[in-house]
Amino acid sequence: MPPAAVQTAEWGVQSTWQWRGWPCHWRVSGPEGGPALLLLHGFGAASGHWRHCAPRLADQGWRVYSLDLLGFGQSAQPARPMDNRLWALQVCAFLDQVVQEPAVVIGNSLGGLTALTAAVLAPKRVRAVVAAPLPDPALIQPLPKRRAPWRRRWQRRLLALVLHVLPLELVVPLIARTGLLKTGLQGAYWQSIQSDPELLQLIARPARRPTAARALRGMSLGMANRPRGATAPALLEQLRVPMLLIWGRQDRFVPLAIGESVAASHPELELRVLDRCGHCPHDEAPDRFLAVLLPWLDRNLGGPDRQGTTSGDETHPFGGG
Repeated sequence: MPPAAVQTAEWGVQSTWQWRGWPCHWRVSGPEGGPALLLLHGFGAASGHWRHCAPRLADQGWRVYSLDLLGFGQSAQPARPMDNRLWALQVCAFLDQVVQEPAVVIGNSLGGLTALTAAVLAPKRVRAVVAAPLPDPALIQPLPKRRAPWRRRWQRRLLALVLHVLPLELVVPLIARTGLLKTGLQGAYWQSIQSDPELLQLIARPARRPTAARALRGMSLGMANRPRGATAPALLEQLRVPMLLIWGRQDRFVPLAIGESVAASHPELELRVLDRCGHCPHDEAPDRFLAVLLPWLDRNLGGPDRQGTTSGDETHPFGGG
């Protein structure tokens, strides 16, 4: 086995890929020819957040990729609505054009929702999904199957007005350059992050970019206006590949009760809970995270060589509502 890679936020060979005219930052590590695995970060984070898992997965023989979703990390921060549908399309194009083979897709939080969306959108490209955890307000309060067109129009207009009035260009830099960021970030962890300056810089750097506020406005608008078909409850009904949920028992952002409810409604999914762990199990408890992940991959992908592909027709599942 090769020597263990250094676990820092600068892991992997980094590059830029153009998608729809937007530069997208990505990185890769591990042996060429190894089975592909794509890591997706959560809200406010970036590919460097997989610093403790990616090098060790590469040491296990995986060809490990990670992508900064639009609006995050070093990828473009466009002034347009963004939601998990757009990010899933970005992921599918990345798998087609860069990875060029089906991959296991693992996501933290928002990345988990994006991984689920990509698996429903293009099951031939995604071999299995891991969400750690799976966030979506619709898991608590599902959207109605039908909403009056006039109601949808006015809701969108009202939200656009509120977001336009909010002084995000002042608020986002203030948060990014003061102790407010560390306070908010600590809420995602059960253990203290006081002695982890790299983590703070990883989150702060993208938020300090001059385009960060407009990207946040676009994300807020896009996620709030999603149709019912793009929410987690509807996507889970259409999922046709194996899925694992990993949850921190002390998650303050997406409580474990949500994961337990999802698992109870979808017994084909597996839920594993990590004690003494918050919203970022891959970063806070990487040893236990990998101890759950790797055996599950072996059980669900046909043995320790982890080769093979998934079958299934590609679909476009997102409806109105």
